[in-house]
Amino acid sequence: MSSYFNQHFPHHVFREYDIRGTAGTDIDEQLAYRLGKAFAAILPNDEQRAVSVARDVRLSGEMLQAAVMRGLCDAGKDVIDLGMIPTPLAYYSVFHMHTAGCIMVTASHNPSQDNGFKLMNGKKSLHGQDIQALKRLIQQDLEDAAISGTIKSHQIQAHYEDFVVSDCPLSSQLSRPLKVVIDAGNGPSGIIAAPLYRRMGCEVVELHCQPDGTFPNHHPDPTIEENMQDLAEKVRETHSALGIAFDGDGDRIGIVDEQGKMIWGDMLLLLLACHLLKEHPSATIISEIKSSQHLYSGIHEAGGKAIMWRTGHSLIKAKMKETGALLAGEMSGHIFFADRFYGFDDAVYAGARVMQILAESKQPISAFFHDVPHVEVTPEIRIACPDKHKFQCVKDAIKHFSALGYTIVDIDGMRIEFADSWGLLRASNTQAELTLRFEAPNKTRLNEIQTMIEAWLHAYIRSKSL
Repeated sequence: MSSYFNQHFPHHVFREYDIRGTAGTDIDEQLAYRLGKAFAAILPNDEQRAVSVARDVRLSGEMLQAAVMRGLCDAGKDVIDLGMIPTPLAYYSVFHMHTAGCIMVTASHNPSQDNGFKLMNGKKSLHGQDIQALKRLIQQDLEDAAISGTIKSHQIQAHYEDFVVSDCPLSSQLSRPLKVVIDAGNGPSGIIAAPLYRRMGCEVVELHCQPDGTFPNHHPDPTIEENMQDLAEKVRETHSALGIAFDGDGDRIGIVDEQGKMIWGDMLLLLLACHLLKEHPSATIISEIKSSQHLYSGIHEAGGKAIMWRTGHSLIKAKMKETGALLAGEMSGHIFFADRFYGFDDAVYAGARVMQILAESKQPISAFFHDVPHVEVTPEIRIACPDKHKFQCVKDAIKHFSALGYTIVDIDGMRIEFADSWGLLRASNTQAELTLRFEAPNKTRLNEIQTMIEAWLHAYIRSKSL
């Protein structure tokens, strides 16, 4: 490996379940090329199938995708160039086209100057030690193959549309088309969702559906209420049944109801779970440590088995395979269907499933949550913390609050559980941040537990000069 590349190797971009950093510095052509060669090296020796490669709308995407494909070809692997599509369609190509795996050039909801990679080896998403093993191969000078691979372009959108339309037929009893507003945040999902939902029979109102890697209207992160305001206003203005937002690469969904009120990811999962459990009694359903206690209680009351697990799309998918879960979801809007689907996170498909439920029920989406007890809950609170310190901070928090006798779930950070409420502190796996979230039956109790944990955290940060 060149001394320059060795000296400046971006170790920090290799995260728990993907690779992300600043394009042009952390993530450059040389890294992308080496990643292509390294990915070829982790495939089985007798693997003859092509590798799917795609990108999202980021301005650096085309250059990085080209470099990845060169690396694969120089390693002797054939490549299927899927062009600019949402991440779930790259995943879908592995199942539909039976490719050896896929490499998606994306930084999801990160700032526009970032980029990175999500990868599948066969039907398994790379995470944890798999990504670290890939990193070690990238650092090596791998030899070229005797025979170079080839690159062929393929348009997968039409087949994907056919599949979803066939899988999610809307009720024939509808008196008029279901009206939906979609906000793609200028990511790639709008060019997929708009024609697909129209083929399903919906009336579609489009917002920010023109792909633009500068994200000129708002940041494509549907977990932040500010980013959902355009959608909420348009839903109210057009008297639509709901609004659906997609993140920067289309694997996360955000929804507002017919009144423009945001439906958080855990409550969306509860809606989907209760419907699924009617057809699959006692099914296993997975969510993460940030989700409401009412989600887990609701799944149990509906006859399902609820599992609380670690945050991260690759980690959730692995747990689904391990447990045979039919459905999973995260607060961030990752929704995973193994029922009638392939077990990966796909926002466009999740939106289709939600609209199918609405069409069958003939009631507004807000009505599904009338029986859920009221709670006061915060959105995700994000506090900057250097990558090299954030995990130690959480460990120290667990040590401190455990010593005080609190009940703690520590599968992914620290979730302090009380009889009537809970509070969470965990380290982000994708950004230099700590994440907090709190839930309680009333504002007084919410403020009490939030103040307790935040006071410790801010004192800790000051003491460490972070």
